[in-house]
Amino acid sequence: MIFHGKDIKIFAGNSNPTVAQGIAGCLGLPLGKSSCTTFSDGEISVSLQESVRGSECFIVQSTSTPVNDNLMELLIMIDAMKRASAASITAVMPYFGYARQDRKAKARDPISAKLCADLITAAGADRVLTMDLHANQIQGFFNIPVDHLVGAPMLANHMKKKIGKNFDDYVVVSPDLGSVTRARNFAAKIGCPIAIIDKRRQKANVSEVMNIIGDVEGKKAILVDDMIDTAGTLCNAAKAIMDKGCQEVYACATHAVLSGPAIERIKNSVIKELILLDTVPIPEENMLDKFTILPVASVFAEAIERIYADKPVSTMAL
Repeated sequence: MIFHGKDIKIFAGNSNPTVAQGIAGCLGLPLGKSSCTTFSDGEISVSLQESVRGSECFIVQSTSTPVNDNLMELLIMIDAMKRASAASITAVMPYFGYARQDRKAKARDPISAKLCADLITAAGADRVLTMDLHANQIQGFFNIPVDHLVGAPMLANHMKKKIGKNFDDYVVVSPDLGSVTRARNFAAKIGCPIAIIDKRRQKANVSEVMNIIGDVEGKKAILVDDMIDTAGTLCNAAKAIMDKGCQEVYACATHAVLSGPAIERIKNSVIKELILLDTVPIPEENMLDKFTILPVASVFAEAIERIYADKPVSTMAL
């Protein structure tokens, strides 16, 4: 695939080898030869085992657990390619860690998402390609172009096939007020009504009261969020709508962070099926029968093709 005299090379860090292999496969390319290892003292060692001179390089690396190791791997790979005379370097980050630290929540807090953006830029990246940033404004933390993909259309298409013509039986539910726009767009894609969970804590040390805005009684609910971390919000929301007479609960999310008690909570929850994208790899021991994992490789491959051919990414038909 050569449009303007430079070739594409796809490289993988240690966080997303399956996604990287899928992207390379969709593009009909071999995965770039490189290795990311550690020295005995824990320092990261990166070795590029093929020339990248004059090539357009794409490094596939989510900064998921272990976050700091994966971030450092990405920075060192970018630096290695810059010093090896790559024509351009794109950091392909299916999941951007530290994204939730995007503002000062209290006095003397850092804004770690901005720091990570500065590090990636300073290392030598020319562009970032990512999916479902926790806040769209994070794109402004970078002084280089950011192509921001969305995972909701993939999740919505999956649910649309599952629902068929029975969309009147379903309702899309936002688990909190911050996810309302995402849930509204999701509902528009599958033709379902929307409901919202409003959580309120009346006073300190008193449990939250959940008010359901919208009709969920007798319906099958689809909870929609951008990521699932400890799964507390998701599982509590699922229980709340079941208590209001909902028949079944499904859930959709882009990023399966799944830290701490998340697996146990989901396992014991009323959620019938949880549909996730593979932006963050899930260890085999954490896989549940409830999980349905959708691959993102084809979406990222199409975006890379468009970037390489100088075509707009914003018009992608996901």
